[in-house]
Amino acid sequence: MDDIDRSLINRLQDGFPVTRRPFDTLAQDLGLETSAVLERLRWLLESGTLSRFGPMYNAEQLGGALSLCAMQVPEAQFERIAGQVNAHPEVAHNYARDHQLNMWFVIATEEPGQAVAVIAAIERETGCRVYDMPKQEEFYIGLKLPV
Repeated sequence: MDDIDRSLINRLQDGFPVTRRPFDTLAQDLGLETSAVLERLRWLLESGTLSRFGPMYNAEQLGGALSLCAMQVPEAQFERIAGQVNAHPEVAHNYARDHQLNMWFVIATEEPGQAVAVIAAIERETGCRVYDMPKQEEFYIGLKLPV
């Protein structure tokens, strides 16, 4: 990753331009050609430097539900169970933790009742209990990680 990649990532953390041609706007902001912005984003994703590039929706404001979940997964089965969990389109992201509850993931659903059904399916498929921790209160902290 070079200084231009860092500038691109930092710029994106300030928000994606909502314009007719957003990549042109990004390119102009960074003093680059649009093709260079697209190539760099593609490379950042393919190299794994960025794990995701896309919108973040507030499921609850759209009428759905959002919940943080955790599981205690046997280490020898971690990859297989992660695959089972991640196969559910409602699972937004999944990550390992060095803790008794070693797998944490977020479920986002279109309708509130769907979360319960997804959790039940994951428990049935994996044989592991899912600890459901729905959000009780939201705090906006405006997290930005300068690179």
